[in-house]
Amino acid sequence: MLEVEVKEVPSEPVAVAWDGPNDPENPQNFTNRKKWTITAVICVLTINATFASSAPAIAALRLEAQFHISEEVSELITVVFLLGYVLGPIFWGSGSEMFGPLATNIATVFVFRFFSGIFAVAPLIVSGGILADIWNAQGRGYATSLFGGCVFLGPSLGPLVGGFVAADEHLGWEWIFWVMMIMGGFCTAIIVLFMPETYGPVLLTWKARRLRKQDPVRNANVISDHEKLDSSFHGLVDRTLYRPWKMMASEPILILLTIYMSVVYGILYGLFEAFPVIFVETRGFTITQLGLLFIGIGIGSILTTIMNLYFAREVNKIIPKLYTGMVGSVMLVVSTFWLGWTGNSPSIPWYVPGISTIFVGMAISAIFTSMIVYIVDTYLCSTTWAIGWASTVIALISLVLMPIPFLFFKYGAKIRSKSKFAPCLDLKIAKQIQEQEAEEV
Repeated sequence: MLEVEVKEVPSEPVAVAWDGPNDPENPQNFTNRKKWTITAVICVLTINATFASSAPAIAALRLEAQFHISEEVSELITVVFLLGYVLGPIFWGSGSEMFGPLATNIATVFVFRFFSGIFAVAPLIVSGGILADIWNAQGRGYATSLFGGCVFLGPSLGPLVGGFVAADEHLGWEWIFWVMMIMGGFCTAIIVLFMPETYGPVLLTWKARRLRKQDPVRNANVISDHEKLDSSFHGLVDRTLYRPWKMMASEPILILLTIYMSVVYGILYGLFEAFPVIFVETRGFTITQLGLLFIGIGIGSILTTIMNLYFAREVNKIIPKLYTGMVGSVMLVVSTFWLGWTGNSPSIPWYVPGISTIFVGMAISAIFTSMIVYIVDTYLCSTTWAIGWASTVIALISLVLMPIPFLFFKYGAKIRSKSKFAPCLDLKIAKQIQEQEAEEV
């Protein structure tokens, strides 16, 4: 009689795990070269995303001239991009396909700026989690400091490049978007070439599937913890939408830091509107010269990164990582007063408020980066919301305030006419012209 060997099939689920502490598949065990390559890719993607947020702002005057819109409406070129940050954290992916038709009206520009914001926010949302996946506490401080510096280096480069492009009459404002598309294509290429999966639970899921495929009988019950999660629509909604709001409502740390980071991030984009007033309207700077002034923000961001790398040596403590944030909070108050009051007087040389931009950049970057590091180290399992929530709060605030320029466009003259402080010279001149025309008739 032939004896048939019967393999014992496990009756209980077996959780898949790493093959010891030195398993090369564990992202924490990636080589330093691979880790720094991934970190460099993250930095490039972050610069690209934040560059795209600010670059078109410098071309507002060109938009007003071509599409015959008001200054308030042209400012939506930045606002609608930030509005994309609201939906971006929900629908982000590891990559996106960039495309866009040639805009023949301002509505097309705004619509695609909105979708650009949705896709561009992906690196900002996932970068904190990727760094936590591959770096231990010691390396994470350095990597996060570099990433945080890039968050503000991009917005400072945007107006700089945009200023030169917008000032070139042969290129036109459209070339700002061509530059962004070229950068986006380059970033897509390096993602495909150099960005591996780093999320441990997903890698363990791949391992479990591989083991089940190799031996369907013995490994039939091998399963990862990630596969045990509720994959129904309700489960996905609970993890992606409900859980972040629950954390925000129940965690004082997240509430306070998110509000502070949101205000700081808003100040950065507020500079895009303040700089033209201070340097163009008051001092007669050209668009190119205005763009060069944003170098100060970039220099400040770089100086903060150097300062963060110094403090990152305190690897076993969280409180020291707030040193730069404490320095930045004081510096922000001083530098914004400096910029505002010296920039308000045409008699004060341009370089006096210009120098203040370096310290404004340092302050904004210091506060934001230290908060990111603090959140990443505090909530290692939930790092992907660190920047996303700060950006989302700003976007939500922008969403609430979005009707204001439209209301001012329609009812602004009526509102200003009732002001006790506004001179309303334009309304008086318009009234005189109407009276003269009436007399001539």
